[in-house]
Amino acid sequence: MIESASLARPFLSTKLNPPSTTATQVLRNAIRELVRTSSAVKLILVRAPAGFGKTTAMVQCRDLLAQHQVDTAWMTLDGADNDASRFLACLAAAVGGMTAERGGTKSDIIADSSRAPGDVALEIMARLAAHPAPFALFLDDFEAVQEPTVLRLVREILDNLPRRGQLVIGSRGLPDLGLGRLRARGQLLEIDAVQLRFSLSETTEFLTQRRQLALPEEDLSQLQRKTEGWIAALWLASVALERREERSAFISRFSGSNEAVAGYLAEDVLARQPPAIRDFLLKTSILRHLNASLCDALMPGTDSAAVLHQLEQANLFLTPIEGQEHTYRYHSLFAGFLRAQLERELPDEMLRLHRAASQWYEVQGRPVPAIDHAIEGGNYAHAAELLNEHAESLLESGRMRLLSRWFAAMPEEQTRASELLQVIHVWALCFTRGPREAMALLERSGCSTSADPKILAHVLALRPMMLAIMDRTEEAYAVGHEALLQLPVSDAFTGSVLSNEMAYICAVMGDYQESHKLLDAARHRQDSDTSFFNKMYSESVEGLIDLEEGQLRQATARFRIAVSATHSVSYRHTGGNAWAGVLYASSLYEMNDLDQAEHLLHVYVPLAKDVGLADHMIIGYTMLSRLAFHRGDVDQAFHCLTELEYLGHHRQLPRVVSSAKLERARMLTIQANFQAAREELDRSNTQEVWQEVARLRLPAHDVEYHALAELRWQVFSGDAGHALSSLQAAIHAAMSQRRYRRALKLRVLHSIAQKQVGEERAALATMKDVLKTAGSEGFVRLLVDESDRAATLVRRVEEELRNESRSGDPIFSVYLQKLLQAFGPAAMAEPEASTTTEATGMVEPLTNKEVRILGLLAEGYSNSALAEKLFVSDSTVRTHLRNINGKLNAQNRTQAVAVARRLGMIR
Repeated sequence: MIESASLARPFLSTKLNPPSTTATQVLRNAIRELVRTSSAVKLILVRAPAGFGKTTAMVQCRDLLAQHQVDTAWMTLDGADNDASRFLACLAAAVGGMTAERGGTKSDIIADSSRAPGDVALEIMARLAAHPAPFALFLDDFEAVQEPTVLRLVREILDNLPRRGQLVIGSRGLPDLGLGRLRARGQLLEIDAVQLRFSLSETTEFLTQRRQLALPEEDLSQLQRKTEGWIAALWLASVALERREERSAFISRFSGSNEAVAGYLAEDVLARQPPAIRDFLLKTSILRHLNASLCDALMPGTDSAAVLHQLEQANLFLTPIEGQEHTYRYHSLFAGFLRAQLERELPDEMLRLHRAASQWYEVQGRPVPAIDHAIEGGNYAHAAELLNEHAESLLESGRMRLLSRWFAAMPEEQTRASELLQVIHVWALCFTRGPREAMALLERSGCSTSADPKILAHVLALRPMMLAIMDRTEEAYAVGHEALLQLPVSDAFTGSVLSNEMAYICAVMGDYQESHKLLDAARHRQDSDTSFFNKMYSESVEGLIDLEEGQLRQATARFRIAVSATHSVSYRHTGGNAWAGVLYASSLYEMNDLDQAEHLLHVYVPLAKDVGLADHMIIGYTMLSRLAFHRGDVDQAFHCLTELEYLGHHRQLPRVVSSAKLERARMLTIQANFQAAREELDRSNTQEVWQEVARLRLPAHDVEYHALAELRWQVFSGDAGHALSSLQAAIHAAMSQRRYRRALKLRVLHSIAQKQVGEERAALATMKDVLKTAGSEGFVRLLVDESDRAATLVRRVEEELRNESRSGDPIFSVYLQKLLQAFGPAAMAEPEASTTTEATGMVEPLTNKEVRILGLLAEGYSNSALAEKLFVSDSTVRTHLRNINGKLNAQNRTQAVAVARRLGMIR
C-alpha cells in the first residue's frame, strides 16, 4: 500500500538525506578508497554493531563517490518500512530525486495511493536500469527491516541492478539478501566491525585534534585498548573527559564493554547536567523527532527552542535532521538510556508525556504518531477513541500491518466496547496472521449478531473472503450468495469487496455469466476515482476464462491491462496487482519470455503469498521452480517446491501441499527418476483435494492435476499403451467442457504416447495438429515443459515441412524455429536414434567423479550449476564433460546420459 499523501515533505527529507557531517569526524580514508575502487561489485555491506560509525563511513563514501561523478541516493530505514508499500514509496522518492538531479528536471516516480506496490517496484527497477550514469543507492539502518516481502523486493532490485549501479547497505546484522551467491561471484564487498574500528592513529586524531583533549600517549593507548576502537565508546568517553581534571584516573577505571559503556557514560554525563537540562533530556526522550513546538507541548513553560540550541551547541548527543530546520533526534544509544532512566525515575510522567505528544500530533493532523504515542503511554482509552475516528480510512488504505500492530498492543477490553474496532481488527488479522485466527476473533466478538447495519455489512463481506482464502471455495460460494442478498446497497467498501470476490469465486465454480454480472455490479458501486481496481479484477477473471479456452494472446493482453490498471486500489488487502501480476507472469512464461516472467514473479509472488491465495501461490512457486530447473539450478528448483509445501502446511491448505508434491513428481518424471516420481505421486494423491479440483475450475490446475500427472508418468516410464485410451477420454472431456488449453496439453502427451508404442505416423500427425493450434496462440512452454520427448516430435515435424516441395506457411515456420530454440539442446539430438550407433561398451572406465557428474547431468544441472555444486570452475566442468563423451563414445551430453542409462551406470 502506497500513500504518498501521508509521507509529508519534512518526513521524506528526514529519510532521504544523510546526517550532516561535523567537524569532530575523522576521515575514514581507507574505507573511502576501498569503496571508490570497488565499482565492479553489486553490493557493499557495511555491517557492525551499534556505535561503530557505519553511518558516518557511508556518508563519507557517498561524498567521495559524488566527487568522482557517481550519482547517489540515500534512504534511512525504520521499523515502519516493513510495510512493503511504505518502503517502496520512500525508495521511489529517493530514486526519483537522484534521476531528477541527473536530468535537471523534476522526475518523480509516482508512488501514491493510486498505484500498487508491484507497479512501483518495477518502475524503480526500470528507472535504475535506464539511469545514464554510474550510481550508488545507500540504505542505512537496514536491520530495521525484517519483513520477507520487503527483503525479497530489495533482493530483486539488487539482482536487476545495471553494471554501473551499486547498493550500499548499512546494517547491524546480516540481511537475508542471498549474500552467499553474491560472495561466490565476487559481487559483494563486506566492511565489518574490524575495518570500522578506529586504529590507534585515528583514535589519537579524534581525541586530540577533533575533540581537542590533551592526553598523554599512554592514556591514548590505554583508551584505545579498552574500547578496541569502538567509536561510540570513544565519543562518550570524550564527553566525560571534557569536564574532568583527573583524566588518567578516569581512563584507568574505564570499562569498555559494549552497551555497558553507553549506560555508564551516559549516566555519568547526565548526572553532570544542570537540573533543567537533565529534566528536559529525560522528558523529551520519548520523542523520535524533536522540535521546539512539540517539546513545549510536553514541558509547558520551557523555552524549548533555547534549550535545543544549547544542546546543539554543546554537541550533547543531539543530531540535526537535515532538511528540517530546528528539528533534531537523539543519538539512539543515548535516547535508549534516557528512556530507561525516565521509567525508573519518573514512571508517573510517562502517561502525561505520551498524552501530550499524542495531542500535539492530533492537532497537526497526524493520527498515526498520535495513536502510537497514546498506546506507548498506556493511554489505551484515548488510543481507542482515535482508532474509532480513523480506523476505517486506514482500513480502506490497506494499512493492515499497522492496524494489526496496534490491536496486538492494546488490551482486548479497550476494543471490546466498539463493534467497529472489533470488525476492523478481524480485517487486519485476516491479512497479517491469516483467516483462521480472524475467523476465531469474529466468532468471539459477537459482531455477527450486531444490530448495526454497517457492522453486519463488514461481517457479510468478511465471511466469504476468509473462506476463499482458506481454500473452501464451495462454502464461500454459498455464503457469498447469501451475503449479496443481505448486503446494504449504500456501503461501497464492503459491497465492492464482496462483489469482486464473488466474481472470482463464480468463475472458479464455472458460472461465468454470474461472474460477469457481479463484476458489473462492483463497477456500479464505485465512483470513477476508484474504478481502476474493478478494471483489474474484471480483466483478470476474463483473462482466466480466455486462458482455459486456449486463447493465450487475448488472455495475455487482459492480464497486461490488469497489471497496469490499478491506479487507485483502496482494497490492497486482496493483493492489488499481485493478484493480476502472477497471472500475467504465467502467460509470459507460457510464451517463453522467461526473463520478464521471472522478473515479475520475484516482485509479485511474495505479495501474493502474504495474501494467502492458494492458486496464486501454486502458480507462482511452480513457475519459479521450473525457471530454476530451466537454468540448470536443480537445487533451487526443489527448494521452491519445499517452500511451497511448507506454506501449505503453515496455512493449513492441503491443496497447496499436494500441488508442491505433484510438481516435484513431474520434475522427477522429466529426470527419468521414475521410482522416486511414483512415490511422490502417491504421496500427492490426497483424494479429497483432487475430487475438489475435478469439480472446480481452479486456475492452478487447468493443465496440472493428479490424473494428468499419472498419465504423464505412464507415458514416460514405458506404459504408454495403457495410457492411450485414458488420454483419448480425457481429451474428449476437456473439449466438451471448452477447456481447450487442457486438451492441448493432453494431446501433446497423446502424441508422445503414440510414438512410444510405435505409431510413428499417427504421432507426427497428432503433433502437427497440436503445433498448428499452439502456434496460432503462441504456446511454447506447454510443449517445452514435456522435455526431449516432445522435442523429438517437434523436430521431426519441422524436418518434414522443410523437406516438402511447397514453401508452406512462413509464420508457422518461424514459430517452429522459436519452439526448437526454446527446447535447446534437446531439440538437436535424439537419444533413441543415437543408440543404434552407440558402442556396446565403454572406451574407457569412468571415474567415480565422472559417474557423479553424469548423474547430475541426468537430473538437469547446467554447467554453471555443476561448477557451483562441485566447487570447481566452469572450464573444469567442460573438461570433465569432454572426457565423459570420449569414454562413452557420445557426441553430446544427451547421448552420454542415454548411454550411461543403457549401461546401468545411472538411473
